[in-house]
Amino acid sequence: MYLVFVKTHFSSAHFLRNYPGNCEHLHGHNWDVEVTVSATKLNNIDVAIDFRDLKRIVKEVMDRLDHKNLNDLPEFAAVNPSSERLAEYIYKAVGKGLQPFQDVRVHSVKVCETPSAGVVYSE
Repeated sequence: MYLVFVKTHFSSAHFLRNYPGNCEHLHGHNWDVEVTVSATKLNNIDVAIDFRDLKRIVKEVMDRLDHKNLNDLPEFAAVNPSSERLAEYIYKAVGKGLQPFQDVRVHSVKVCETPSAGVVYSE
């Protein structure tokens, strides 16, 4: 199996509803994101997926989140925009973008709200 990853970042604000502490108030993060995809075989030019294609798909997802209040997005109307839910959302959104690419699937998404704290989501 081949694991291919890209790293990126975005900035946004959020607050955690019913959180017993400061995170219940609106605050922002410069989120670091690492998306890893897997492939069981290589294409005709010996790559699992072109980095340009993967970066484009990930950027489309990041553009939906960048410089937004995550609580205002419909995806987070019923759930808190926690790091965990954010990683899950990115995982599923990138997965939809990968549909045209045979044999390439999302393996995991890592979301860090600080350099020393983050979440990895996979299915």
